[in-house]
Amino acid sequence: MIYGIGTDICDIRRIRASLERHGERFALKILSEQELAVWQARGARWPERGVRYLATRFSAKEAFSKAIGLGMRMPMTWRLCEIGTIPAGRPQAGKPRIVLHGGLKQWFEAQGLRAHVSVTDETDYAASFCVVETSD
Repeated sequence: MIYGIGTDICDIRRIRASLERHGERFALKILSEQELAVWQARGARWPERGVRYLATRFSAKEAFSKAIGLGMRMPMTWRLCEIGTIPAGRPQAGKPRIVLHGGLKQWFEAQGLRAHVSVTDETDYAASFCVVETSD
């Protein structure tokens, strides 16, 4: 049964402007440790891909926060919600997935929830859609 649905669209130009204004501090606020490593590697090779990566993660976390009905209040925080991918060699490899940490993971599991996320980006926008379901 569906627990919640969230969607978000993010203007990549705003993310770029925030990065220019605040530098890495902005990324440190939004990204988990794992995401930060990916962002730094992508940005080092292709700066624009780094910006797009950050925008898709921002958008997906916003969509997830809406789907669980908490917005950005505890236990939901930017860094406790990670947008990873299913590892290579497994069915649906490369598909985005939600990986939770700390108190957010405990809360989510206690609710018996499961999340599905989709992300996309185009020239100026990143968009995400998240469906959270319960076993009830």
